[in-house]
Amino acid sequence: MIEGITLDQLRVFIAAAEQKSFSAAGRRLNRAQSVVSQSLAKLEGQLGVRLFAREGRYPVLTEAGEALLADARAVSAGLAALKARARGMAAGVEPELAVAIDVMFPMAVLTCAAARFGEAFPLTPLRIYVEALGGVAQAVLDRQCSLGVIGSLPLATPALVSERLLAVEMVFVAAPAHPLARITGGIAECDLAAHVQLVLTDRTELSRGQEFSVFSPRNWRLADLGAKHAFLRAGLGWGGMPLEMVRRDLAEGALVQLALLDRPVLTSMVMSAAYRADAPPGPAGRWFIEQLRQMAGDQLPA
Repeated sequence: MIEGITLDQLRVFIAAAEQKSFSAAGRRLNRAQSVVSQSLAKLEGQLGVRLFAREGRYPVLTEAGEALLADARAVSAGLAALKARARGMAAGVEPELAVAIDVMFPMAVLTCAAARFGEAFPLTPLRIYVEALGGVAQAVLDRQCSLGVIGSLPLATPALVSERLLAVEMVFVAAPAHPLARITGGIAECDLAAHVQLVLTDRTELSRGQEFSVFSPRNWRLADLGAKHAFLRAGLGWGGMPLEMVRRDLAEGALVQLALLDRPVLTSMVMSAAYRADAPPGPAGRWFIEQLRQMAGDQLPA
């Protein structure tokens, strides 16, 4: 019976899990609640496991449902990517390519890809917007940009299709005269909380209520990574930065890497190309994505 499972059933399953309500899932899919319930009951019969516990007012994912939800999302996303690639290949070259880039993305990779783009598509204007956190996703969702490179704001929405590009190494740093830089051994979170942390702020509403690696209640919010870098060098606080951006500072002693207790010295931030599922990139956009992926895999000079 498993061979008879349809992609439509998986979409219903995902919608019900995300909405935490069969009726809300029906509204999202423009279907009656009874149709959603029947589809899920049939899927459970085909899989031989119970996906939802229905005893309470709202359905709750079972342990099996939680495990299979990730697989259902992977299958659905894979199909969306396949359809998007096919539509992009069939489309003509875009009149222009507008790209929103996460501020954490390596600029060396971006500049190399842009240089090759100018040679491959000399008649197609390239518009680059560098944004932080939700700014990239918002630009794509609002159709200001047809393509985005998302990293610092993990965002899961059916409206966007994403393709992994690379992982950026992140480090926590402070000026050498900063009190945290003088602590030998690992730095406890209570020590971090005693000092101002410099944090990138989101100019959109997409990350409302979310915090990313914020350890100190004393924090200054900056909307520009360059300003954050300058504040760090000036000793105004401590914070996380892309390793490539501060590698020279670390080598010259302008900044010191902080070792946090029970946390890896280096952490990774995954960067992904993202675009609207209903507006996949055309030939120029698809070419640019592949160039970013290829450039990311090369050993670029610092």
